[in-house]
Parts: sequence; C-alpha cells; structure tokens
Amino acid sequence: MLKAGGAAVAAVAISGSDAFGSQGTLSGALDGSKTTSPKTIMVIGAHPDDPETGCGGTMIRLAKAGHNVLSVYFTRGERGIPGTGLDDSARIRTAEAEKACKILGVKPIFMSQIDGDTRITPEAYKEMKAIIEEYKPDVVFAHWPIDSHRDHRNCSSLVFDVWQNSENPFELYYFEVCTGIQTMHFFPTDFVDISEVEKQKKEACFCHVSQEPESWYDKEHERMELFRGMQSDVEYAESFVKFHKSKAKGSVLDI
Repeated sequence: MLKAGGAAVAAVAISGSDAFGSQGTLSGALDGSKTTSPKTIMVIGAHPDDPETGCGGTMIRLAKAGHNVLSVYFTRGERGIPGTGLDDSARIRTAEAEKACKILGVKPIFMSQIDGDTRITPEAYKEMKAIIEEYKPDVVFAHWPIDSHRDHRNCSSLVFDVWQNSENPFELYYFEVCTGIQTMHFFPTDFVDISEVEKQKKEACFCHVSQEPESWYDKEHERMELFRGMQSDVEYAESFVKFHKSKAKGSVLDI
C-alpha cells in the first residue's frame, strides 16, 4: 500500500511493485495549499443520491479546496418512490438532490433521461456530450460500468463514449455504490480519506428522505467506507478506479 505523499490518496499496488494509481493526482486537488487554479470536477450519477453516496466525501473535500464541483443527475429518480407518479417523484427527488448539493457545496445539474427507462441512443450521446462540453471538466467521476443496475451501466457507457471521442480529454475516475450488491468486480486504484467530512456526507445523503436512508445507509454505505478506510489506513474512505489509458497529458490535478 502506497500513500501519496502522506496526503488523502493512496494508490494500491496490484502486482509486485506495479502501482495502479498515480501519486498526487487527487491529493494535489485536495490540498488547498497546492491549488494554483480551480479545476472543474464533474460527478455523473444515474439517480438522485448516486453522486452523494458514491463520491459525497470527495465532493466536499474538492469543493472546500476551492474547485468547481458539479453533481450531474442522469435522471430525476422518477420511479424511485413506490406508489407515486413519475412527475411527483421527479419533483420530490429533485428537491432532495438540490438540498443535498447545498450541504455538499456543489452545483446540481439534471439531464433528461427517465429513471428505469434510460436508453443509449444517438440523442442520448448528444445530450451527454453537450453537458460535458458545456462545462469542460478537468476530471469526471462516473459509475463503474460493471453494475447490476441498468441505469448505472447506461450512464457509464455514455460518459465513456464522450471521453473516447473528446477533443479536450478529461481525467476519468469510476466510483462504487453498494459494492457486492450493485457495483461488482471493483478493485480500487485510489482512495480518498473522508474521515473529517463523513458526517457531512451522511447528512447530505439523508436529505433523500424518500429513499429511507435510515434503512440502508449504515449497513451498506457506512460499512463500505469503513472497509475502504481499513484498506487505506484511515477511518473512513471512498475508493475509485482511475481509467489509466488517459489521453490527457500528465495529470491535470497534479498541482
């Protein structure tokens, strides 16, 4: 296990001495003293609460370090409240996401796909490309593509397609949600220490009252944070897989 300069990120060695993670990539972004200019960070999740549960602590730390952090929602969670119509569910869950983003200190952005009926179409590619090109992120966090939820997989595929065809490449990281239940075959390359902001992240996640987080957060997400913390020798951590075949020259956040 390697710690990146004693900072927030650790890179995991995967075979002998080969390190499948780059020192300084996120640690520079999280250390406000190293920030020469704000970067734009985009977290793209399928539903309201996906960015928060997967990246909430990292989003808080990046925002506190002075970066422009955007939380993008592929859908508005239209089918996420049993017994409630699509429009009413979307309205409720949009409001919950906006409240959560205020706690995280990030800006919410909503796309036009429908929860439970997301699709990969030419129009969907265009929308994802338009969102990313509008904000020109330096770094994008997206769903891990091997996931039990189709909406997560579709969202991830569209992000990757934009990255692959982008003239202005961004660094690409994948995040996990409910590993072992949804995210599968996930072996982290980077960890972010969220110990000091774990309570703030939890507060943001609990804004999603319609999803009854009291019934699942502690036994699913908090356990995952504790486990990732054990792996990286901190109390609580979030973990990521960096897409290392990046077209970006060097690390845009190695500052």
